[in-house]
Amino acid sequence: MKGHVVENVRFSGATVSMTVDGKQYRFDLAAVSSRLAGATAAERADFAVSPSGYGIHWPRLDEDLSIDGLLRTLDAKKPAARGRLRTESRLPV
Repeated sequence: MKGHVVENVRFSGATVSMTVDGKQYRFDLAAVSSRLAGATAAERADFAVSPSGYGIHWPRLDEDLSIDGLLRTLDAKKPAARGRLRTESRLPV
């Protein structure tokens, strides 16, 4: 697991945005955490980024999110490369 530099964690409506390793990201709260989605502004604001940058912890909510896990949610939304299924279908079964 890789450590990250996590900065500028901010909430706006139903999203959380942050800078990870110098890149800006935005996540839909309902997609990443039902606890954060239903939390008050005060509960959301009470968090700590782990010293290694591995994750973020919200003690009042007993919620932890790993940065690698958040970034994987974005990768899962990317469309598959063209021709990928065609190539895989040629493999022997």
